[in-house]
Amino acid sequence: MTMAHTQTENPLDVFTDVTLPRWALVEQRLDDTSVGDFGEAIAREFARPEIQSTIGPGQKVALTAGSRGIDRIAEVLRAVVDQVRGLGAEPFIITAMGSHGGATDEGQREVIAHYGVTEETMGAPIRASMETVHLGTIEGNVPVWFDRIAYEEADVVIPIGRVKPHTSFRGPTESGLMKMLAIGLGKQHGASWFHSHGIGTFGDLIPRVAQHTLSHVNIPFGIALVENGLSKMALIEAVPRDGMYERECELLEIARGMLAVLPPVAKVDVLIVDEIGKDISGDGADPNVVHRGVANEIDFSDDRPSIQRAVVRGLTEDTEGNASGIGMFDFALRRAVDAMDPIPTYMNMLTAKAPQGAKIPITVENDRQALFLAIASALRVEEGTAKILRIRSTKHLTQMLLSEPLLAELEGMDGVVRIGAPMDIGFDAEGMFAAEL
Repeated sequence: MTMAHTQTENPLDVFTDVTLPRWALVEQRLDDTSVGDFGEAIAREFARPEIQSTIGPGQKVALTAGSRGIDRIAEVLRAVVDQVRGLGAEPFIITAMGSHGGATDEGQREVIAHYGVTEETMGAPIRASMETVHLGTIEGNVPVWFDRIAYEEADVVIPIGRVKPHTSFRGPTESGLMKMLAIGLGKQHGASWFHSHGIGTFGDLIPRVAQHTLSHVNIPFGIALVENGLSKMALIEAVPRDGMYERECELLEIARGMLAVLPPVAKVDVLIVDEIGKDISGDGADPNVVHRGVANEIDFSDDRPSIQRAVVRGLTEDTEGNASGIGMFDFALRRAVDAMDPIPTYMNMLTAKAPQGAKIPITVENDRQALFLAIASALRVEEGTAKILRIRSTKHLTQMLLSEPLLAELEGMDGVVRIGAPMDIGFDAEGMFAAEL
């Protein structure tokens, strides 16, 4: 056990004169299915007659690039560019990310550039515009918007997107090709309209809007990507237009089965997340992991573990100050709040009609304060028994630190083992954790 000593400089230190449990490094075995060589996998998909026959010589082909931190997305896009060009067509890349990147042309270019998607690396032009065309209105007075460049300048449009459980709603399809067609290519118009009706409607609206788009634009197939529990590419599949919805429903269940989550202990008093960011999750931290969300549309009450208090320590570099989702946390380190860029954060949360996602948590100077205040605010935590779990991010769940009261629950649990001896929860001279993840 580690005894903390009261300091008098900060009135909040009245909460720090308590005993902390020790913690230990734990390793979790996650799904590691691998697609293998990206270029070979995409070449195999394009070699399928029903895929290859949809693109002809001289056609202009628009390929979508989104804002999510997909595993080696630049390699995927470059391989698709090469395959399209190999068929004698002229590929170009369009940004397709709703309102992300501050809802500006240049902002969206910058987002994909951070993932290595540039004209130089792709060997193809990149077009970015927030302009849309109105493809019509479907039942329920639902407007359908679509990227103007893709609609007016491309002979063929190929959406490329990751299929996975969404962070804020449940439906037969969630994140994936359907959502790329309905919202990603709908730009600010589409994203804003969708969110204005509440994210709880997405499960119904996205497939209907996407099907209307498929009937009005030449989209012969899409490239679906599925990642494993290590956030590495597990599957790449060309999904034909006919049956795209049905196949995406199946791929979603495959992705759900691979999803990395926390060990299913019953309760966590304090969850510590080192980093959040848009490259980690659309909500900064994946609600499917932390069991709390920005939109509060998903009921996590029956999911394990239940989590009393959550602390965020910082933002990722690739999120470029977009702190969407920081409002899910109860406590934040000053460095996380100071790194926040309000423009993309507010734009993202206002478009999502979820301003609560940009709210600033109780802000403290260091890890020591954050941990002790989180414990002090938790219910029914006896001296030295706090159940503490620390992760690098919701995208990195192979190794984590668990306090001793949680370690006992791991006995006999498949796929989770302690790999380090228990050690004190130590702090350096600045009050930051001595242990790294």
